[in-house]
This record gives sequence, C-alpha cells and structure tokens, in this order.
Amino acid sequence: MTVSVIPLNGIPEAEPGDDVSRLIVKGLRASQVELWSGDVLVVTHKLVSKAEGRIEEIGDSPTARQRLIEREAAAILRRRDDLIITETRHGFVCANAGVDKSNIGPGRAVLLPFDPDRSARRIRIRLQRVYGVTIGVIITDTFGRAWRHGLTDVAIGVAGLPAVVDYRGTSDTYGNTLEVTEVAIADELAAAADLVMGKARGIPAAVIRGVEYRADESASAADLVRDPALDMFR
Repeated sequence: MTVSVIPLNGIPEAEPGDDVSRLIVKGLRASQVELWSGDVLVVTHKLVSKAEGRIEEIGDSPTARQRLIEREAAAILRRRDDLIITETRHGFVCANAGVDKSNIGPGRAVLLPFDPDRSARRIRIRLQRVYGVTIGVIITDTFGRAWRHGLTDVAIGVAGLPAVVDYRGTSDTYGNTLEVTEVAIADELAAAADLVMGKARGIPAAVIRGVEYRADESASAADLVRDPALDMFR
C-alpha cells in the first residue's frame, strides 16, 4: 500500500461568512488535484474557524487573552505561569482552550469551531456533491502531549471515516490476541498532513490518498476523548 499526502496550494485567506468547501475547491483546482473516492481531506481548524467568525479582538493585553481562555474553557485543570491546561466544551484537554494568536493579524485570536464534527460533515457533503465521490474529512489543531516533547496535529473534527480503529479481539502476525490495541487513525492522518502543511507554509489543507478505511457515517472526534473516569492523570 502506498499513501500519498498532497498539499493544496492557492486556498484564499478565509473571511467570516466564507464557504470553506468553495475555498477548498479553489485550492484543488489551483493544485490540479481531483478528489477520488476514498481520499481523506485534512483541513486546519484555522481555515474553518475564520470562516465561521470565531475571531476575537484582544489587543496586546495578557489579561484580555487570559479572560478569553477562561471563557472558552469548560474546566481549568492546571496553571503554570501564562500556560493554562484546560478542558474545552468539546471535551479536549489542551493548552489555553485552543485560543491561538498564530496565523492571524496582530491583536486578534482564533478560537476553536463551535462544533468541529458538524463543520467536517458540512464540508464533506458539499465536496461529495461537487465531485461525485465518497471521502473522509478531518479538521485538525496542534496539541502538545502529556508524556512527550513537541507538538503534533490531531483531529478535532471527523466525518466519513472512523476516528479510532479497534483491533481488540483480533490477532497479530504471531497469533496473539490483541487486548488493548485501538489505533487513533484520525490523529495519525492529521499528523501526516501537517508534514506538508505546517504553520509557516500557509497551506491549510491537504489530501491523503491510499489509506484503507471503512466509511463511518456516525464518526466523531469525541471517540478520541478518554473518559475522565479512566484518565489516571486527572
């Protein structure tokens, strides 16, 4: 199996009220890429959030930024200096409730979409109509990780493909029964797409081709969120 990750150039900067699927079509045409059935479209949440008007004016005030983070957080789990570890309304545990001042003009911050799964479904439906194909869509954000240095992109919105593939009860190549193996395929694809996108390149979307997955119409990024009762670090 060969997997290709194709960056989409030529996507315009999103403005509140824009149709993200139309912006993606422009990028597909500029990059001379046609969508095929089975493709996975990966989109950074910044493109979606800007189009959905999830932008706040905060100036240069650290206090204003902190108030915004606290407003966006469903719970504050830890504080250290100006870093706040939060749980968002979506259930994600991340730094600063996803409030981000990168890739946006001075004095402004971008927030997470209200409902990233719904945003992913909307993009998927519209692009499937345009191209007559069946695809998966992932919306991403950049998260830190509890036990490792460095950042990586993860899925915060999913449509059309499973967020997690459960291999429990199946056998490995030696015949051993897998008891705990659940693969976060949506996170793996989000990280792969970031290899060709990245914050400094100004490329907010990519197409991943060649991945084998079973279509899932009920997919949700919520499937990636660990039940707090099972979280040993809360």
